[in-house]
Amino acid sequence: MSLNRVILAGRLVRDPELRYSPNGVGVCNFTIAVGRNFKSNNGQDADFINCVVFKGGAESLANYQRKGNLIGVDGRLQSRSYDDKDGKKVFVTEVVADSVQFLESKKEGNQQQNDKPYGNDAEPTNLDESQLPF
Repeated sequence: MSLNRVILAGRLVRDPELRYSPNGVGVCNFTIAVGRNFKSNNGQDADFINCVVFKGGAESLANYQRKGNLIGVDGRLQSRSYDDKDGKKVFVTEVVADSVQFLESKKEGNQQQNDKPYGNDAEPTNLDESQLPF
């Protein structure tokens, strides 16, 4: 039996990059910074993990998340290689995400303030607590 499962939570290092395959499948590459519990010898206290997500998850990530947002990634680790334009073999290790979770809501500065949570015409109602069914 073999097991290949990765679960990460971190912040986007840059805006996600959405592309489409020749078949029209969405492919989104992104990198997240995942904090460490300790500092390494060079003072780095985060790891930068390359990830990829496909199809609807790719489009959702690219449309709704930006650099600095906190996300969760559930997937598997994959290694692959390809020849670059100069003919050199390039090795890539990345997390192939099965799902991406948005772990924080939009920042208050980006949200519109709603002073009237019941709509523009609604007025708060004073209720006698004896009228409540519980």
